[in-house]
Amino acid sequence: MHATVGDRVRIHGRIVGAAERVGEVIEVRGSEENPLLVVRYDDGHQAILAPGGDCEILHAG
Repeated sequence: MHATVGDRVRIHGRIVGAAERVGEVIEVRGSEENPLLVVRYDDGHQAILAPGGDCEILHAG
């Protein structure tokens, strides 16, 4: 799953009724095989994300 700075990520809820989380990739760490994304979510907090099957990358423009 390839992402670059400026892309958006959408994390789908894992259980019925769970809200999606959306944020912007502000840094890419790790390797291409095992990326770690630093994400600033729309609610303002930041986290390191190891994208999995519940993650969707929305490429910038």
